[in-house]
Amino acid sequence: MSFRANLQYLRAQRNLTQERLAMLLGVSRQAISKWESEKAYPEMDKLLMICDLFGCTLDDLVLGDVSRPTASASGVGSSDADASAETASSKMAGIITSNAEFAQDMTGYDEHRRRFALLIAGGVAAIIAGVGIGNLFDSSNSILGATPLNDFLTFLCICVGVIAGLAMLIPGGLSRIDFKRRHPYVEDFYTGEDRSRELRLLVIGIVGGISAILIGIAVTVYADDMLGVSDGWPNAIFLLLCAPGVFGFVYCGMRYSLLNINAYNKVAEDDRKEHAGEQDFYAKLPGAVCGIIMMIATLIGLCLLFLSPAALRGDWSTAVAGMFWVAWPIGGVLCGIAATAIQLFKNYRER
Repeated sequence: MSFRANLQYLRAQRNLTQERLAMLLGVSRQAISKWESEKAYPEMDKLLMICDLFGCTLDDLVLGDVSRPTASASGVGSSDADASAETASSKMAGIITSNAEFAQDMTGYDEHRRRFALLIAGGVAAIIAGVGIGNLFDSSNSILGATPLNDFLTFLCICVGVIAGLAMLIPGGLSRIDFKRRHPYVEDFYTGEDRSRELRLLVIGIVGGISAILIGIAVTVYADDMLGVSDGWPNAIFLLLCAPGVFGFVYCGMRYSLLNINAYNKVAEDDRKEHAGEQDFYAKLPGAVCGIIMMIATLIGLCLLFLSPAALRGDWSTAVAGMFWVAWPIGGVLCGIAATAIQLFKNYRER
């Protein structure tokens, strides 16, 4: 079979139109039409995407027969291989016919969604937990007592937490970039039942996270009012309870938000328009402004943490307990205000 015949066969087996296949590969419908009429030939990256999408080998797709992959791979027992291939094809056709009305996750998006949310949430929680553990060695109320090692151990715990967090955040971000590069468009295969299940998980994550944080607040208030301890282990318990609470917020929230396939595809379409020079100025402005705001917020937060008088004196427990983290929430609020203002100005200009 030729490449054209193989591609048409694979499309028919998955009940895909040229438009749907083009969307999954990030090309135009005309490109698929040209491939199947042998007026053009896909580039190597698109050939590999087709193999990944349909679960076939490059040899079978280009030179062999995708309807008989076993026979192509083995030179003996051809009649048995033909029979096995025909049986497998019949079973596959039956499955696809009975489920033709349902979209399929042919890109592995769902697995990527879960892993991405887990890495990002785990990275954020690890950083918070590292700061929390560092508070156990507060110089005024250390679990080890008065020792010169307290400040060093506090700093060490923070560094370990940050390193562990970055070890999850960076691969998570890179995996997202790689997935979007390989799959510019994804077909929306989620059902109403899937969305309801994720919504229930989101509610559990929010309630559980709030509960953990409230328990941590209760511990710190009790320690301060009843025991007269305001530093050290009460702050550690609070932050160590905040870590799973924030994990629940971020993990469940990301899992639910990433169900929005239309938003995913819109980003890919916006990127395409940007590369083609079709995107308008106001569509790019919010992202640029928010990026600048968050970079400034990060710089301010790090300066408050590492360049504060307490940090310069080596009193890391006091520096950690400071308000350095406020820079990021303020940055997020300013991003929201800036995006809203830009949208209002755009609407005013278009009238």
